[in-house]
Formats: sequence, C-alpha cells, structure tokens
Amino acid sequence: MRILKLIAALIAPALLAVPAAHAADASKYPEKPIRLIIGSAAGSGPDIFSRALGDQLYKTWNQRIVVDTRPGAAGAISAELALQAVPDGYTWMMLTSQLLVASEVLSNLKFNLARDFKSVSLIGTVPFVQMVHPNVPARSVAELVALAKKQELRYGSAGTGATEHLSGVLFTHLSGTKMLHVPYKGIAQAIQDTLAQEVQLTYAVMPAARPHLESKRLRPLGVTTSYRSKLYPDIPSISETLPGYETMGWYSVVAPTGTPEPILNRVSAEIQKATKDPSFNATLTKLGSVVVGSDRAGLDAHRRSQTKSIAELVKVSGARSK
Repeated sequence: MRILKLIAALIAPALLAVPAAHAADASKYPEKPIRLIIGSAAGSGPDIFSRALGDQLYKTWNQRIVVDTRPGAAGAISAELALQAVPDGYTWMMLTSQLLVASEVLSNLKFNLARDFKSVSLIGTVPFVQMVHPNVPARSVAELVALAKKQELRYGSAGTGATEHLSGVLFTHLSGTKMLHVPYKGIAQAIQDTLAQEVQLTYAVMPAARPHLESKRLRPLGVTTSYRSKLYPDIPSISETLPGYETMGWYSVVAPTGTPEPILNRVSAEIQKATKDPSFNATLTKLGSVVVGSDRAGLDAHRRSQTKSIAELVKVSGARSK
C-alpha cells in the first residue's frame, strides 16, 4: 500500500503539469515559421488568401507563414502531406470547398477530413458567377430557365464533381430543366469554350469571372450565394428566382488532429483578429469575398452543413467514384 501511495505521489505532479506545459507552449507560440499547405497552384484564390493571412499574422507574431502550394487530385495531395507532419501547431492546411467536394467524390483517399483535421477558423466565402455568352437570348435567371425548357443547353465546368459542376446540377434540379454538362480540365478551358460558344454558359468563382465581367465578353445572370456580391450588387442571387439555391467557394484553416488544444485556440483567436484588419478585409473584398473570421465552433458548424449539402449534390450528380 505504501508503494502504491508513493507511486501516486510521484505521478500526480506530472499529470497536473501536462495542461500547464501545453499552456506554456501556447503562450510562447509561435517560436519558428509555420507551414500552411494548400491544394491549389500559386496565384489561385486559396494562395492569395493564404499569403494575405500570412502577411497579417506576421505583424503580430513576427514569424513567417510559409505557403506550401501542392496542387493535384483536387486538393487531396495537400491533405495527405499535412497528415505526415508532426501535429505540433507548426503545420496548418487550407481547407476549401474544393477539397470537401473531392472527399465526397474520390475513392481510396488516405484521410478522413472530419476525423483527421481540427477546425481553426473559417476565413471567408466567395460566390461563383453564372455567365452566358452574349449571344444567348437570356438576360436573367428566369429567362435562362425558360430557354432551357425549350432547347438543350450545354454548360462547362472545371471537371466532374467540381463545385462548378455541382452548381449546374443544383440549378437544373431546382428549375426542373435539363442541361448537358461538359467537364473540362480547369475553369479556364470552360470559360474559353463559353467565349467560343462551344457551350452556352459556365459557372466561375468570382476572381476567375471578374476579367470577363469587366470586359463584358460574358454576361452574368446570377451569383450562386444567397447574398449579392458587394463588388457587383446589380447581379442578383440565383436564389431570388430559385429559392433554396446556394453553392459557394470558401477558405478555412485547419490543423492535423493531435495539435494541442491551447495552440488551436490561440491560432483561431489570432485569425479572428486578423480578419478585422481593414487592409486584410480590403484584399479579400477585392476578390469578391465576404470575410467571416469565425471561431472554431463556427467552422465546425460550417463543415457539417457543407458536408451534408455537398454529399446530397454529389449523389444527385452521379459524380461519386466510391
């Protein structure tokens, strides 16, 4: 009995010290550069978001956020790489709508987003724009629906299972129309064929759509979010004609499961502060984004909601490969 008491006396202080050690780590964090892995190429929306966030956090922490671009497999490569890192708070991942779609479409993935990544903060959301060639005789969402009921229309997307594809699936589902989906290897090709009138319309995330809205080479009919864009308030939301319609792009920060909770909480709090900075807001607003800066619970709720809606759309689209 005396031996057991002695062991307990020795162990108890060590157990009590664990939370304190974590707290101390969080108070000193970060003590070196942080790697932020994204599943998109340099110059993409997630890349611009990540670098803007890194610049803002550097002002507070005086530590660099090293953006590691790992495009491929709709972002799956970035997730697999992030899980190989030690979960010490110095590896983050940019979780986007694209990667969430990929997790519902692709088979044999080596990760489970819900299990393997902890929420940190939802940075912002961004609409897609439904655009038609100017020769298409439709100047509103309602007119496009009427036209689609009279003749077969073709719409281009960045690929089967991409958010652009699912935007079209939801549109035809709610409008009671049929359109032929033409998948491309990237949204740039889909836009090019819309300009060439190989397809009548496409959906493009706001940063990709802007040059064609400014040049008026393509006509916008609606944005896919339930709210209008601050950049283009005259473009209606598709939901104004088709209630319940909404798809969006979004950008969030997550960390591998096992990352200490105090560090997750600190990073989340600092990102929330960063998103309130006027210059940071201006950078994201120029991309057509709505800055959110949620807490961890807010991103958890967003992920659950988006997972449910995307899973339903993927099922309707027939894009699932598993």
